[in-house]
Amino acid sequence: MSAHIALMHRANTEPPAEGATAAPPRRALVLLMLLVAYTFNFLDRQILGILKEPIKADLGLSDTQLGLMGGLAFALLYSTVAVPIAWLADRVSRTWIITAAVAAWSAFTMLCGLATGFWSLFLARVGVGLGEAGGVAPAYSLIADYFPREQRARALAVYSFGVPLGSGAGILFGGLMAAWIDWRWALLVVGAAGVLFAPLFKWVVADPVRGGLDGGVVGVPPGTAPFFSVARRVCATPSFWLLSLGAACSSICGYGLGFWLPSYFMRSEGFTLAQTSVYYGTIQLFGGLAGIWLGGVVADRLGPRDRGAYARTPAVCYAVALPLLLLALHTTEPALAWVLFLVPTGLNLAWMGPVMTAVQHLVPAIMRSTARALFLLLVNLLGLWVGLWIFGFLSDRLAPVYGAESMRVAITYGLAFYGVAGLLMLVASRRLPRDWIAAVD
Repeated sequence: MSAHIALMHRANTEPPAEGATAAPPRRALVLLMLLVAYTFNFLDRQILGILKEPIKADLGLSDTQLGLMGGLAFALLYSTVAVPIAWLADRVSRTWIITAAVAAWSAFTMLCGLATGFWSLFLARVGVGLGEAGGVAPAYSLIADYFPREQRARALAVYSFGVPLGSGAGILFGGLMAAWIDWRWALLVVGAAGVLFAPLFKWVVADPVRGGLDGGVVGVPPGTAPFFSVARRVCATPSFWLLSLGAACSSICGYGLGFWLPSYFMRSEGFTLAQTSVYYGTIQLFGGLAGIWLGGVVADRLGPRDRGAYARTPAVCYAVALPLLLLALHTTEPALAWVLFLVPTGLNLAWMGPVMTAVQHLVPAIMRSTARALFLLLVNLLGLWVGLWIFGFLSDRLAPVYGAESMRVAITYGLAFYGVAGLLMLVASRRLPRDWIAAVD
């Protein structure tokens, strides 16, 4: 009790936290630094998608091994460790967590460039996943303390641009660097850039006192529910499972295509590594930016009138994306295929804003951080693990029959997950109004 009174006294006598008093340019600089960190997050995560063909040739790996190295190795710790880190981010310095995370995943990315075989590369990727597990939850928390409620949605949208920016940069830079020099140098350079950025991030971004923009007792950590209480709550909420499994099925396709389409372009379409990096890098960059923006705008306009729209919006996106991808895989005109791939790439990311918004309305406010972490645990574990493995596994099994075309056929079969995702989201759209908790703040 005395400690609580002391905190209240300090809140009334000490200057406000930086987050509460920061000028707009300062907030913009902090958001920029968080965006750069998130861009490095996805750059280091996705760069192997473009590098795996020269890696496969150099290290003598199969498609199944490439899928395990890219998916299981990364998801193993990335998905599970993210939950306790989300808990830790409510209690210790968030800027130190992000700084250590950026330095760790970047250093392990450099170790990937020194790999001599499957297991050394697998273990280095486990380290990348471990580091990246600490990059997201603290960033969400920092944004909440730098931006008032009426600006947070836009700030989170800008932060989410790190997904397409990092994915596109990884493919463009990684592919061109590997084509001009070597795949090992691509990983070494990208990793070194992240290691150098980490201390700059800590120097620029201050860790404001929690709650400075939300009223209440400044400096007192927000209330949080016990982990198992949250787990019991979400397990008993049908919409949570429908949204989680729907987003996971979508991510199986999204992560799978992001990892394996470069191989398809090189094997079935005859593109060089440099051509593939430019062709698919621009698809990821422009399609991803448009998709994240589109999903948030549509859901924000429809959601207040119809809560089911938060799940129906991605369902419609999947229904449109599926036939376009099938057409793209079987057209012989590269320019037309670029457009046909561009639209589904954006639609695949359109679920992020609407679904994440819906998830936070399924539990009371004190359960939101943990519920979001559990949601991402399911989505990333299934999306990264299954998505990157299943396409490579199918390609290896289909190779005796289809030869160089096995990857095209494997991707065609794998697109069935979009159909499953759409059905789950449609069911969720009918259930959401019953599970929705109106007051979350």
